[in-house]
Amino acid sequence: MTATRFETERSSGLRRYLGRSIPYILLTLSILPILAGYAWVIIATFSSRTHGLMPVDSSGNFGGFTLENWQFLLDPGIWRVTLNTFLIAVGMVIGVGSISALAGYSLSRMNFAGRSGFLSMTLILHAFRPEMLLISIFFVLLAIGSMPLIGELVGFNTVGGVVLVMIALELPLGIWLMKGFFDLITWDMERSALIDGASRFRVWWEIIIPQVKPGLAALSIFLFISGWNAFLIPFTFTIGTKVSNLPVLLNQFSGDTSLGSWNQVAALGLFSLIPVMIFFIFTQEALLSIYGGGSKGGV
Repeated sequence: MTATRFETERSSGLRRYLGRSIPYILLTLSILPILAGYAWVIIATFSSRTHGLMPVDSSGNFGGFTLENWQFLLDPGIWRVTLNTFLIAVGMVIGVGSISALAGYSLSRMNFAGRSGFLSMTLILHAFRPEMLLISIFFVLLAIGSMPLIGELVGFNTVGGVVLVMIALELPLGIWLMKGFFDLITWDMERSALIDGASRFRVWWEIIIPQVKPGLAALSIFLFISGWNAFLIPFTFTIGTKVSNLPVLLNQFSGDTSLGSWNQVAALGLFSLIPVMIFFIFTQEALLSIYGGGSKGGV
């Protein structure tokens, strides 16, 4: 009787263990192709040739390790392109983040004429794909470029112009996200501060913003990654490498490279990926605490 009960409990425990293991096994199997791809990129950047995941020399034997694929780091132009990429990413974080925080608070807390229409229009604008607006954006940037002083900063074929376009395209999503975070903040402390004579701006800056920092941090992370990996807008509205960014340079580099030099393309791709990985490592805590910024109950 005891042996039968032991076998039953053992069988039940084995089934529970298998039931809990199956999701992890499926998840591991699903990400194996992705892990294999990253492994190939890392191996290829430090080898002259590869057969699958195995680095080989000119004779086809295991080996052929080299640093020649990273010689592009000695070119000063790569650092100018990297700076352009960084300016685009940071410009999106500052521009979209600040405007979305102000507009999201106004839409969440203030009842003004045209509020519902503005919210609907914002959602509609986010539905437009950038490809549909390329020609109209081109003429707008040309018109801005004809203006003195301003045209040199945010006109056609400038980093500022790319940042301006990308901020405009990402604002609808940023405003909606920040409005959602402000809606989760209770009115209690805000009303107390307003009764005590604090201005709306002071309430927004000193009371509300600290409570939505996780949401603002999460939005900043997505904006930085989006700005760093931007391709279509910089590719369309810039000419040459003087104002291009890393994705555009990678596309040009891969197009001008023979089939025997894909390891150099992998090295440039890994170089463009490293800052994003570092940024995500240091900001993932804020991203994981996205729901810690307020309590439900706002209106």
